[in-house]
Amino acid sequence: MGDKKSIFNADNIRLNAAFASKEEAIRAAGQILVDNGYVKKEYIDDMLKREEVVSTYIGNHIAIPHGIVKSEERIMASGISFIQVPEGVDYEGKTANVIIGIAGKNNEHIEILGDIAVACSDLDNVEKLRNAKTKEEILSVFADVVR
Repeated sequence: MGDKKSIFNADNIRLNAAFASKEEAIRAAGQILVDNGYVKKEYIDDMLKREEVVSTYIGNHIAIPHGIVKSEERIMASGISFIQVPEGVDYEGKTANVIIGIAGKNNEHIEILGDIAVACSDLDNVEKLRNAKTKEEILSVFADVVR
């Protein structure tokens, strides 16, 4: 793997989180990406801007907040953050129990989004993600799709 940063690893996962609003959840997903060196802190604002344009709730209790077209310069490396919200957070009347923050360098986010959508279209996987007790369980769901 060399110096290439892992897109997704245990440091990017937060279990048993609770949020009062989707904005809080999006900020938390972005903060993980900031803390682990994937993006500059301004990327969080871009994630919130994206949400104003179109909801990043994709169904199956999953939301995938990400940046806007102009976010590229704020991304240092492609990365994914994962937050499990057992009680759920409201996304315009829908409940998201899984928040997956995405930052994709060089349009990699399109591919990453597709891979995650495939994994999350399987309701068994969604249940595993919602009920996982360990970070390893989360990583195993994505093992086949996210390298």
